[in-house]
Amino acid sequence: MTRFLRALLVVGLCLGALPGLAQDAFETGLQRLAQDSFGETTTAISEIATSGAPNAALVIEALADGRLFFTADKQIYVKKPTGEFIDARTGAALAAEPTGGSAVRLNNRVRNVVQGALGNLGILSSDPVKRKEAALAVLRSKDATALPALETAIKQEKDRAILRTLETARAAIFVTKPDASDADRLAAIGALREVGNQDALATLRGLPTSVSAPVAEAAKAAIGGIESRLALWEVVQTAWYGLSLGSVLLLAAIGLAITFGVMGVINMAHGEMVMIGAYTTFVVQEVIRARFPGLFDYSLVFALPLAFLTAGLVGLIIERTVIRFLYGRPLETLLATWGVSLILQQAVRTYFGPTNQAVGAPAFMSGLIEVGGLSITLGRLWIIVFAFLAFLALLGALRYTSFGLQIRAVTQNRRMAANMGIRTNYIDALTFALGSGIAGVAGVALSQIDNVSPNLGQSYIIDSFMVVVFGGVGNLWGTLVSALSLGIANKILEPFAGAVLGKILILVGLILFVQKKPRGLFPQKGRGVEA
Repeated sequence: MTRFLRALLVVGLCLGALPGLAQDAFETGLQRLAQDSFGETTTAISEIATSGAPNAALVIEALADGRLFFTADKQIYVKKPTGEFIDARTGAALAAEPTGGSAVRLNNRVRNVVQGALGNLGILSSDPVKRKEAALAVLRSKDATALPALETAIKQEKDRAILRTLETARAAIFVTKPDASDADRLAAIGALREVGNQDALATLRGLPTSVSAPVAEAAKAAIGGIESRLALWEVVQTAWYGLSLGSVLLLAAIGLAITFGVMGVINMAHGEMVMIGAYTTFVVQEVIRARFPGLFDYSLVFALPLAFLTAGLVGLIIERTVIRFLYGRPLETLLATWGVSLILQQAVRTYFGPTNQAVGAPAFMSGLIEVGGLSITLGRLWIIVFAFLAFLALLGALRYTSFGLQIRAVTQNRRMAANMGIRTNYIDALTFALGSGIAGVAGVALSQIDNVSPNLGQSYIIDSFMVVVFGGVGNLWGTLVSALSLGIANKILEPFAGAVLGKILILVGLILFVQKKPRGLFPQKGRGVEA
């Protein structure tokens, strides 16, 4: 019984001493930090990170951010992001900034150790954002001291994306760990090959040269497999970027396809209709921010009809006051609409200023989706969906409404349409307003991915004409195929030739194509069109 009581006493003393030991390690670490030596700092980081002291994470984070200071009397202080100073040992706030304080210095080696320590501290956090950041930090540092924490975190992690990062970090540590066994390395190489991303590839390329032949062969095979997989995903990513750019071109050109096709008007002010739509979105968001902030996520719902009406009204005014006097004289309409575009740009610049305006994105358009090796931004995804919906809506309006029937009749044979009682001048005005309104709707979408400024329309006017000419003037299906084709061709050429030279090559190719097929891919048909 006496022995049992003595054993209980010893256990009790040991348990009681554990917090003290942890505090001792923390104190020792702080004293090392005050030595102003990179070697002592490296040792101190490990002692503090594993001490379990309440302020351990605070000190390591401050060290990483350059907010950890020591004084001549070997006291350590933390400067908070708000500018206040606290005692690193107790966490107590100081009345004033300590005099004679110097920042604890870092070099690249110490920074790597700090990143690893941050990973160890945050990898078991209840906050998923901190866990993910910590897992990435361990992945970058490949700190072997994080292995116990990693194993624990992998067992209890529920988030699949974070779990994948944790497993990649563990495999990366085993691959680069000098004393790892061949079995551990082969298992880690297999895991990295399965992950197959850029981090895994970089880790495998950093494999030590002193490894055994089977490990080297396995790493070589894994690198080849990952490179092939990444090359395939790169093709898919390029196609996605091309589809995204094509949808933007479709939005910008679809209104021009109507006005150019029906009236033969070379409307150089079409880009300014897009700009008006974008500024309408800005104004709507400003009003919502000021008076109804809770409706911000619905701002585009209000902006879409207003942009259509505003740009359509401006287009109607332009047609009634300028263009209707110039029908049949395409060069004059080109010059006149160019002058109108300059006036509209200057008017917007005078009222809103020359700088870019901030247009926010609703919550449902923010974020990123990763599918395999494909990264999809939600903003671009919604614009693609919107572009196809706008295309289908316009196609349905032209095919199934009386107004659309009259537009097609005027497009194919204006004289016969007039003889049948269709007021061609009336159709011209409404068609120009319709095309302008669609351009305004395009401006709403483009405000989410481009700078809203007086020059916004100029960025798209040349591309819009290229799309319309390539697809066939006045043909919506031709506009769709042309926009997607040019968008994908642009993205294929950019990595090899650069953005500017790529556009030049496409323009040259388009000129050669028009020499062979002047009416584009899908020419309009009808007795009057050929006239």
